[in-house]
Amino acid sequence: MKPFFFARSLIAVLALASAAAHAANPILVLNSLDASISVIDPTTWKEVKRIPTGKEPHHLYLTPDSKSVIVANATGDSLTFVDPKTAEVQRVIQGIADPYHLRFSPDMKWFVTAANRLNHIDIYRWDGQEPKLVKRIATGKTPSHLWIDSKSTTIYSTMQDSDELVAIDIATQTLKWRTKTGQMPADLYGSPDDKLVFVALTGSDGVQVFDVSAAAPQLVNTIKTDKGAHAFRATGDGRHLFVSNRVANSISKLDMVSQSVVDRYPGPSGPDCMDVSPDGRYIYLSSRWAGKMSVIDTRERKVVNQVKVGKSPHGIWVLDHAPR
Repeated sequence: MKPFFFARSLIAVLALASAAAHAANPILVLNSLDASISVIDPTTWKEVKRIPTGKEPHHLYLTPDSKSVIVANATGDSLTFVDPKTAEVQRVIQGIADPYHLRFSPDMKWFVTAANRLNHIDIYRWDGQEPKLVKRIATGKTPSHLWIDSKSTTIYSTMQDSDELVAIDIATQTLKWRTKTGQMPADLYGSPDDKLVFVALTGSDGVQVFDVSAAAPQLVNTIKTDKGAHAFRATGDGRHLFVSNRVANSISKLDMVSQSVVDRYPGPSGPDCMDVSPDGRYIYLSSRWAGKMSVIDTRERKVVNQVKVGKSPHGIWVLDHAPR
């Protein structure tokens, strides 16, 4: 083997070893069309088992006590609780209407789901064990992703098919306002000071920035990323975000302060949800059209590994991750 190629191979091996050292716990990947979870060993970079879920698991979220990852099974109308360290199923809760997206409020009192196909948002009271439905709020067409501000006062949600952003007051559990967005808004992310909400436009090529600090929201900027801007994940420094561009097969790094793209990385085969290693170096990405989980090295700006999973991988999670 020539020295040049040997050196490149050695660098790749060391890079993956570093990523594994930062991810001692299994990586969970939701296979939306297989109704299953792929469990990835971050040391061998192999799928070690596959766990059945309800139909169409799309997103997942950690419980406030960090003891369970809740998998939302949208058309299965159920929640599957999984141990984030052992990847064992703990229990299943039935009768949750169309939980497409889910989120806990920062004060840990509320559990919220977006019913993507049923056009409503459900607010549940959380007692640490069971979600208890307290309010169902009719929304625009196809509520997609959720965000809750740091003070647990407001729920924000995108409306995928009516091209809107809505805000719900948690205290009164009523709709505060709605505003138009660009085409097919998907994921959203709030700035640390709660003044701005970033909205990814899957039907376009950028991210809209809304000032939500006043009584009425105001569109203040549109950041061009790439075609099919879809999902966010924080880099861990409190300032930057990764956004996956599903159509362009790329990932953009956004600066929330300057409201600009500061870096770009490959995101193969319909990039969707992401998680990030604790040091912010590695992006774990669901490559939806290829049925793979991809590992992107942000220093080298390249894909360093891919693991075959199930059909249409969507949500992805690892307990060892960068601060969110």
